[in-house]
Amino acid sequence: MPDQRGKPMQDSIVAGAVVYAKDLKRVSHFYAELAAWPVVEDEPGHVVLQSPAFQLVVVAVPPAIAARIAIASPPARREDTAIKLCFPVASLAAARSAAARLGGGLLGPEREWEFQGSFVCDGHDPEGNVIQVRAGSR
Repeated sequence: MPDQRGKPMQDSIVAGAVVYAKDLKRVSHFYAELAAWPVVEDEPGHVVLQSPAFQLVVVAVPPAIAARIAIASPPARREDTAIKLCFPVASLAAARSAAARLGGGLLGPEREWEFQGSFVCDGHDPEGNVIQVRAGSR
């Protein structure tokens, strides 16, 4: 079934999320590399990443608002939010390395835990948004 622009809708998507970013390219690249999800749409105001069952839309913060947002280096973790996105990864060690290379970070191995048969670790993206990664191996 097409959407209002005539593009086919993705019937297989069962869930999704939107992340607002000051630096659209950097944040969308972070998630694409970390989660190994392909970019299916790249427009000036948004980037869509997609797995077989989940769609992540990274949306550019409007310039007037972005001008008032300061991102520290390294970014301060935004822990005062009720939402934490979780991403499947091949291994926590590989994800930790990729996150650091891409401007984000994961907590150290001593902060990993097991949950529902997976190894889990919290971290953040390049703008400080808190995330979680889950893997079958450390």
